[in-house]
Amino acid sequence: MNSENCGAAEAETEDRHDRPAFPVIGLLGMVGGVGAMTALTFWARFETSPPGALLWLDLAAGVLGCLLVPVLLWRPVPTALVLLVLAVLSPTATPAATLGALQVAQRRPFPVAVAVGAAGIASHAVQGMWRPNRGISLGWWLVLITAGYGALIGWGALARARRALLVSLRERARRAEAEQGRRVAEARMLERTRIAREMHDVLAHRLSLVATYAGALEYRPDAPPERLSQAAGVVRAGVHQALDELRDVIILLRGDDSAGDGQDAGGRPQPVLADLPRLVEESRDAGGRVRLRDEVVDPAALPPAAGRTAYRVVQEGLTNARKHAAGRPVQVVLEGRPGARLVIEIRNPLPADRAAPPAAPGSGTGLVGLTERVQLAGGRLDHEVAAGEFRLHAWIPWPA
Repeated sequence: MNSENCGAAEAETEDRHDRPAFPVIGLLGMVGGVGAMTALTFWARFETSPPGALLWLDLAAGVLGCLLVPVLLWRPVPTALVLLVLAVLSPTATPAATLGALQVAQRRPFPVAVAVGAAGIASHAVQGMWRPNRGISLGWWLVLITAGYGALIGWGALARARRALLVSLRERARRAEAEQGRRVAEARMLERTRIAREMHDVLAHRLSLVATYAGALEYRPDAPPERLSQAAGVVRAGVHQALDELRDVIILLRGDDSAGDGQDAGGRPQPVLADLPRLVEESRDAGGRVRLRDEVVDPAALPPAAGRTAYRVVQEGLTNARKHAAGRPVQVVLEGRPGARLVIEIRNPLPADRAAPPAAPGSGTGLVGLTERVQLAGGRLDHEVAAGEFRLHAWIPWPA
């Protein structure tokens, strides 16, 4: 494609971009307004001028100017120049010509609008010399015409700049939203992948235990019945646990937030709710001031997947406290019972210097992954800063 074709394509693209979506009612209103002003101008000429060729010229110029008004939406510059030529011949074309200058200023670059405005002033100067107005001198006529076209060009340029600014802001908002969505999706995918890897390791370990016990049954058929029964029970329990872990991996790798109830999806396999006291003790040994209030009824009845998710929520809360509020006291509250839900609340005061960098660097997506984990378990996680402290609140369903 040569340079001329490229230039034509760019001009056509710019014309489509600047062309406003004009409703039919608005177009009819614009034509009607110009037609009314043209009719008033023609009536004034009819009252003050004797019948003759000039009067017929005024009528033809006025009608042609009204017919060209809709064409301004498609070809503003050529149509405006044609209307300015009609304005040289007759004052009845002045309303349509001024509207053409306004359309050019609204939809074309400022230099083009200034050139059309200068042409409009020149055309009305010729009109004033050829067919002078009886109630005003030529000098004042030129002053009024210049001021009028200056106001039209300024108004149109301001409207074009405002429209371009709104388009730019909408585009920036769209890009920012898409970028944020992409980052969150990447964080969720990374979290799913990490969880799936950990569960894969546990699944392989569990299957290896099942294979070991199954091999013992195969190679020691003469073992005592109670030993055979014990080994068969271990194999059966291991297979059931392996199936549960495999289901979790499949749900995670599918990435389907709405698949199933999510109660067994999204937790890491090692820790459970019973390991929380050990986690708190580890934080205390590291110098943390952690206070645990455990009001859970029958914690042994909590499903392992929900227990693992609860463990990770507390672990992430304590990690954030060590990073962003080192040395500050942390309060962990656990409440729940079977048939209701397990509620976790973590609070810690914010440091005095909130602008200080964290004690340890982080990726900034820990809460995103944690929210994903809780949602996959069928629950919800919220966090906020209120009354000078950071609050993390999560709940996980606890079936009866």
